[in-house]
Amino acid sequence: MARWSRHRLLLLLLRYLVVALGYHKVYGVSAPKDQVVTAIEYQEALLACKYPKKTLSSRLEWKKVGRSVSFVYYQQALQGDFKDRAEMIDFSIRIKNVTRSDAGQYRCEVSAPTEQGQNLEEDMVTLEVLVAPAVPSCEVPSSALRGTVVELRCQDKEGNPAPEYTWFKDGVRLLGNSKLGSQSTNSSYTVNSKSGTLQFNTISQLDSGEYSCEARNSVGYRRCPGKRMQVDDLNIGGIIAAVVVVALVISICGLGVCYAQRKGYFSKESTFQKNSSASKATTMSENDFKHTKSFII
Repeated sequence: MARWSRHRLLLLLLRYLVVALGYHKVYGVSAPKDQVVTAIEYQEALLACKYPKKTLSSRLEWKKVGRSVSFVYYQQALQGDFKDRAEMIDFSIRIKNVTRSDAGQYRCEVSAPTEQGQNLEEDMVTLEVLVAPAVPSCEVPSSALRGTVVELRCQDKEGNPAPEYTWFKDGVRLLGNSKLGSQSTNSSYTVNSKSGTLQFNTISQLDSGEYSCEARNSVGYRRCPGKRMQVDDLNIGGIIAAVVVVALVISICGLGVCYAQRKGYFSKESTFQKNSSASKATTMSENDFKHTKSFII
């Protein structure tokens, strides 16, 4: 009993505090009821505020809530870019040209005076905007070696909901598993429709062709232009021939050096150097002798 009295006293104090601060007396506040509205981009959407009846004394506000709160309808006028692409239907807003930036939560606030005080009602509306995929980005190598692991990638960043991906080879759809397709019995690949990858575990020359990818969701689909991938064998004969040519070049260079040594090209050069140094020493000795002789005279 004492606890109930204390609770009632707190409510009375709170009411007097609100009056003292100059706020209107609030008789009732309805809890927001979430409703979800789904619209396709560039089409119409109706954000309905479920209020029983509009009166002359009713005051209506629409706000977009999130990290920050912005007015959509305030002081009996649409705000921002909604002025040119939306209209009011009683308490509801009809957006004529929905964009992906419009997605989010909206709050409708209706206040009206009553005999018991100011009555406030709120409605929450979540707007989901569906967006068709853009042309996906496709990564297809122009060439690959037979027997290696090769992965092709496809990705779209625009679609909502997230699209699923399908790969095509020469215009023919590739199934999710190579074992399911009769045209791919000689190939081993895996398609991930969620991530958009096409992986060849052991690629073969039969996998050469033009590849394209399609991104599709409930709104639409787009496909990237086809790209050619050529699978080649590892040219073992060419590698062996190149090794042989290099070995021959090294052998010829070695034989040339041996031939030059046998002919004495390197020894003649050293003899020439010795003769030149000896001639220099002789010249120096003669000069020293002349100098000594002149000194004695």
